[in-house]
Amino acid sequence: MRSLPIALFAIAALPHVPAHAQATPAFGPAPTYDAALAKSLGASDQGMRAYVLVLLKTGPKPVPKGAERDKMFAGHFANMERLARDKKLVVAGPLDGVDGLRGMFVFAAADIDEAKSLVATDPVIVNGEMVAEYHKFFSTAALMAVNDIHNRIIRK
Repeated sequence: MRSLPIALFAIAALPHVPAHAQATPAFGPAPTYDAALAKSLGASDQGMRAYVLVLLKTGPKPVPKGAERDKMFAGHFANMERLARDKKLVVAGPLDGVDGLRGMFVFAAADIDEAKSLVATDPVIVNGEMVAEYHKFFSTAALMAVNDIHNRIIRK
C-alpha cells in the first residue's frame, strides 16, 4: 500500500493542474462560487484546506479474538462516529493490511498535535492493537461534506 500517499498527493495536486483552454468545462456547467459554503467548509480562495492524514498500523499488543476484542472494536467504531459528528473525522476506512497498514483517518485538525489528541481517544490505540503515523495533508475543502452526503446514501 505504499502508493497510498502518492495517490493522495495526486488527488490533492489536481486543483493545481492548469485547466485546458476550453470554453465549457468538461463536467457540467461552470462552477458558481458559493461564499457561504466555502466559509462553512473552511475553504481557502482555491477551495482547499489543511487536514491531518493518520495511517493506522498493526501495534505491539494484538488483542486476541473474543469479547475483549469485540468490545474494543465496538468502542473504535463509536469513537469514529462521535468524531465524525463533531466534524473532526472527515474520512476513515480500513486498508488491506499490506506492510501492516490497517486503516486511515483524515482529520480536520489544526495540526498534528490536535490529531494526536483525537486519536488518543480510540480504543485500538489505547489497547496497543494499532499505532498511528501522522502526516500533514492538503486537499479540497469539499471533503468536509463527505459525512453529510454519506449519511444520505446509506439505507440502514
